[in-house]
Amino acid sequence: MDNQSVDLLNKAASIYSSKELASKLEVSQSTVSRWLHGKAAPKPYIADRLSNLLDVHVAEPSPGYGFRFIDLFAGIGGLRLGFEQAGGRCVFTSEWDTYAQKTYRANFHESGEIFGDITKIDPEQVPDHEVLLAGFPCQPFSIAGVSKKNSLSMPHGFADLTQGTLFFDVVRVIESKRPEVVILENVKNLRSHDKGHTYQTIMGTLQKDLGYVVDDHIFDGQHWVPQHRERIVIAAFKNPVLFSFRNLPLPQKGQTKMGDILHRTDGTEPYIPHDGDRYFDFRTGSVQERYTLSDKLWTYLQAYATKHRSLGNGFGFGLVNGDSIARTLSARYYKDGSEILVDQGVGRNPRRLTPREAARLMGYPDEFVIPVSDTRAYKQFGNSVVVPLFRHIAGYVARMVLAQTALN
Repeated sequence: MDNQSVDLLNKAASIYSSKELASKLEVSQSTVSRWLHGKAAPKPYIADRLSNLLDVHVAEPSPGYGFRFIDLFAGIGGLRLGFEQAGGRCVFTSEWDTYAQKTYRANFHESGEIFGDITKIDPEQVPDHEVLLAGFPCQPFSIAGVSKKNSLSMPHGFADLTQGTLFFDVVRVIESKRPEVVILENVKNLRSHDKGHTYQTIMGTLQKDLGYVVDDHIFDGQHWVPQHRERIVIAAFKNPVLFSFRNLPLPQKGQTKMGDILHRTDGTEPYIPHDGDRYFDFRTGSVQERYTLSDKLWTYLQAYATKHRSLGNGFGFGLVNGDSIARTLSARYYKDGSEILVDQGVGRNPRRLTPREAARLMGYPDEFVIPVSDTRAYKQFGNSVVVPLFRHIAGYVARMVLAQTALN
């Protein structure tokens, strides 16, 4: 083992346990033990992973960061929460949906005014900031959104004047304020929409028109939560930096299972004051009965799934238990809750997720308040981001911002 690898391994071992190192490096614990005792040497690529792992640790949240960011198309604040956990401070918020605003205000009490329609915002109103966050509307580019609009002969993508062109309102702010870093989030299908022309327009605007250095990657939320959820993240830097999403160490998939987020019926379910017994009945130690499917709905969903399986389609419910990884939680879960159903054992119909479980499935802490109806909550969490993914990214971004600020 060369001296550099030894040094990196020893530094990492002073921070992480051998079990944690094994998980983060995607090797067995016994392999790590052999390295630490000098009985084997890691492959060259392991040194790169160790270096990146140490970089991430350096970029862990710190009160000293204090970088400013703005939250556009804020939804219920998933991006904000991730970046706040990495030491950032939100200085401006824009979200047009009044129900999302209600949830946002309930959780970010000091957020002040929430600006609504971004098309009416003068960039001069926006405070200076180092990082711009924007989860701009994904419906015009999502597979489900495109399919629905095609069936109705409606425009989609940039041809959708109500949502597709909102990206260019983000561009107006970037042009005016010139933040150090821009982080954009959207559905995986953004890359392939309109044979790639939509994505080429976005990348061309960021790189050629605005002069930013751009990197992108498709992340699966399954690295952090028990849900297969692929989303594209685009990072644009005003100045050249040594940064690549592909070098970002990720937790091993599948470490978190549905049992980690489902309500516990063994007497260990934590009491959440702002939830009370809204979702979970602490007297009986069980999920409220209204979340169990009626015989009529359960019969219908089974027939629906059987029909589409015979046609070779993937439509229908996905039944999960404590050992499962769920399919993607969609914004349409509020319609009938059919995508993810929880198995309740022999003799009982399955049940829907509760809104608290939907929040946990997206990586929101139990401290996060849900002030809206179940219908609104399902829609909000289905439209949200996986919070720990953006906390992970934010640690790196904060480090880049600090480095760049030091040079200026």
